This record gives sequence, structure tokens and C-alpha cells, in this order.
Amino acid sequence: MLRALDIRDILIIDRLELGFQPGLNVLTGETGAGKSILLDALGFVLGWRGRADLVRQDADEGEVVAEFDLPHGHPARDVLADAGLPVDDTLLLRRVNAREGRKTAWVNDRRASGEVLRRLSDTLVELHGQQDDRGLLNPRGHRALLDAFGGLADERAAGRAAWAALREARQGLAAAEAALEKARADEDFLRHAVAELDQLAPEPGEEDVLDRRRRMMQAAARIRDDVARAHAALGADGAEGAAGDAMRWLEGAAESAEGALDEPIAAIGRALVEIDEAASGVARFIEALTFDPVELETTEERLFAIRALARKHGVAPDDLAGLADDLRARLAAVERGESDINEWRRAVASAEADYDATAAVLSTARTEAAVRLDAAMAAELAPLKMERAVFETRFEEVEPGPEGRDGVTFSVATNPGAPAGPLNRIASGGELSRFLLALKVCLRGEDAGVTMIFDEIDRGVGGATADAVGRRLERLAEGGQVLVVTHSPQVAARATHHWQVAKQVEDGKTLSRVVPLTGPARVDEIARMLAGDVVTDEARAAAEKLMAG
Repeated sequence: MLRALDIRDILIIDRLELGFQPGLNVLTGETGAGKSILLDALGFVLGWRGRADLVRQDADEGEVVAEFDLPHGHPARDVLADAGLPVDDTLLLRRVNAREGRKTAWVNDRRASGEVLRRLSDTLVELHGQQDDRGLLNPRGHRALLDAFGGLADERAAGRAAWAALREARQGLAAAEAALEKARADEDFLRHAVAELDQLAPEPGEEDVLDRRRRMMQAAARIRDDVARAHAALGADGAEGAAGDAMRWLEGAAESAEGALDEPIAAIGRALVEIDEAASGVARFIEALTFDPVELETTEERLFAIRALARKHGVAPDDLAGLADDLRARLAAVERGESDINEWRRAVASAEADYDATAAVLSTARTEAAVRLDAAMAAELAPLKMERAVFETRFEEVEPGPEGRDGVTFSVATNPGAPAGPLNRIASGGELSRFLLALKVCLRGEDAGVTMIFDEIDRGVGGATADAVGRRLERLAEGGQVLVVTHSPQVAARATHHWQVAKQVEDGKTLSRVVPLTGPARVDEIARMLAGDVVTDEARAAAEKLMAG
């Protein structure tokens, strides 16, 4: 709900502070007094695209501040949260227009873009008038309006869920078909590569083992003679024999040495053990150096085959075994691909059946809601002196989507026998205003928390028709907020709150002023609207009668 509007240096307004209330708020005044400027200013702070030359002459910049109440659950709260802006019970919008054209906006004292303002605007304000192409006259919104009137939220939710499931199944089928097509393109390569890897059957770590064995065999011929001589030097004819002789000689002399040779004898004993272990190790190495030349050739062939296959596939030799597993899995996918696709096809068929069922339920519910809406419109149009007009909700089948397959258009025929057509093409200005008002009254349930603005929607009507318009605006404002710019005294008489817009000349400058009207001042304004410039007692009496009515 709009609480306040503060305007600085906009067109012919130098400074204006307005406080709005729930109920029917009416703005009246002579033509050219500046009523439309208030709407221009409000549209500016809400991010609407309008006139560019808003800054008042002799001012450097113009500014508009609007304050809204945001009750719990108001959709504007979600817009603020999505934009990362502060969320509170009060929403403060501020926008500045510099003379050179630059526009800057703040939302709750945080800088914000025009796009964020417009998204907020969609949840805060609804403007209706004879050029109402943003709202009821736009056929693209008629289906949602009908669904709101019919209370079809559950049916719409079911339709969206069924459509999401169908879309997911179709995407899964497309992905499976694409994967199978790609796999089939690689099938020959996969079969050849798997056969090649299976035939070689490399094991992790095998390349390192083969490389070390190959290097050892290559070095064997070169080092065998030296290792054999070393083994001989350690044996009975070498170090072992010499140490053994020394041990026997010392042991023979030990009896006469009074223990002085015990330590050397023990050391030689230990040396003999070490020499024996060394000789055994060298003997084992000599045995390992003994190989069949064919083994070297076989080892080299396998080592080179493993390395070549690794280079071919661009992997490390130790990763060949894992690569073989991956390629076998891809080959298996080819072999079971058709089975997977058949499963996805069954899933798509099931999802299509579910979607068709939910879309049919939604279509039936919409048809029933359309009958009720057409009847409600007929009841509303009669008091507006359009009892001969026919409002009809028309359907056409459109491309299926999350909202079903129904195209919805509100059409009218203003006279019996006249062709029906879209609202904005068939109805004249006054007729159009009354159609919009009647439709808005029928659809009022979907406007919770939205400030509705009607810009001279009563233009072209008077007398009992204007009175009917005023009474419907009064009904619409019950429990909410409606702002009306009007020239109709019958409408003004129904106001909960009444403002007069007037032009004044101060210091040679024309300025617009807005004052709240109550009591006699309000009676005089409605009398002026009835009688013109000269307000008579009879006009005042008529005004009081309207207000009492």
C-alpha cells in the first residue's frame, strides 16, 4: 500500500508531500492542473519508462520518494531478497533525475537499478486507464487472470510439475540418443582398442619391473667377469682361505700367549662369517646374471609394446589397465544403449500421458471458470449501462507448455450483431473504461497488497453510469487501496480521501499544488465539478446529496 509520495522539482511541482490512506483516494482538479504529473512522478520512482524532461525549469535535478507498506508475505519481499536488498515492513523508493538525463535510484537506502524498480513495481502498483496496455488489455496476461479468478493455483501447479517431468524425460531421451550415436561412431575403435589391450593385458607396475630386468640383463655380460673374480677372491683360494689359515696358526700359538691372542682370534672369526655372507651374496648375483638371450629379446619386446600402447592412447603405462576398463565400459554402453533408449522412450510416453491428463483437467477447470467470469461480467456491465454488450472468454489451442495448452483471450461485442474482438480494438474510450472497471471488480481477488490506480477511467461517462462507476471503485477499494484521477463528481463523491490539484502562479512561476479536502471545501469542489466555475447553492446541495448517496 502506498503511504507517502514526496516530489521535488518535477515539472511544475517544486515541493509536494502527500500522505495516502487505505480505501478510495480521489484526485480532482481542472484540466491541466497537474493531476497527470502526479502519476508521472509515481511512475518515475517505480522505474516506468515515461517522459524524459521531468526536471522542473531552473532546477538542477528532480527527485521523487515513495513509501510503501510491506505486510508479511507481500511478493515485493521476494524481489528485495533476490536483489540482495534490505527487507523491512516499510519499503522506501527514491529516484533522482539530473538535468542532463542521468537517473539514479535507491531502494531502502541502497543503490538499485531501474530493472529492480520495475520488478518491484509489478508487485506494488497496477495502473488502469484507456491506454492500459500493461495490464488487463494485454492478451498475454489473460490466461493468468482467468486462472486467478477460477482459483486454479493447484491445477496450475500440477500442470507445471507434469511439464517439468515431461521436459526432464525428453532431455534424458535426447541425451541417451546422442550418447548412443557418439558411442556407435566410436564402436570400431573401441572394439579394436579393447582387443589390443586385452591381448597385451598390461599390469600396473609391470613397465618398471620389465625395465629393471632389461637393464640388468644388458649389464650382465659387461660385469660378469669382474663379479666372478671377486667371488674367487672371497673363496677358499682367496680371503676365506687366508683368514682360515691365520685362524689356525693363531689358535696353535694361543696356548703359549697367555690370552693375548684371544681378541684377534675372535675378530678373525667374525671376519670369516662376514666373508662367507659376502661370498654367498655374490654367488646369488652371479646366478641372477645367468639368463637366456631369448629372455632379453622377449622382455624388450613386451616393454616396448607397453610403452607404445601408452603413447598411442596418451596415458602413463601404469594407467593402461584402467583405460582398458573404461573402454570396455563404453563398449558395454553401446551394447546396452538401445535398451536404455527404450526405457527413456517409455518414460517420455508416461510423462506425456501425465501431462495430457493434467492439461485436460486444467482446460476443463478454465472452461468452467470462463463461464463464471462471463456471467460475472454480464452482471457488472448492466449497471454500467452496457447491458447489451457481450463479454466472452475465448480459447484456442496453443503450443503446450508449463501452463497448459490453452490460449485465452478476453473479447467483447459492444452491440448485438456486432463482431466480437479484443477489448482494446473493439471498445471505444468510454466503453473500454467501463469494461476494464467491470473486469477489475470481477478479478479483485488476485490483487492483495497491490495499489490500484485508475487514470480518468470514467472519461466519457456521466449521470447514472458515472455513479455506477464510482460505486464499483468504492467496492474495489474495500480492504485495499485505490487511487483515482477523475473529472466525475459521482466518482469523487464516493471517495474516502479527497485531494484537489490546482495550479498557482508564484513569483511569475506556475506551480502545481495539492491540498486535502474535507467538509465544506470538499462539498465546494464536487459542486464545482457539477456546475462549473460558478458554484451555486443548488450545486452545493446536489454535491451533498451525491456524497450522502
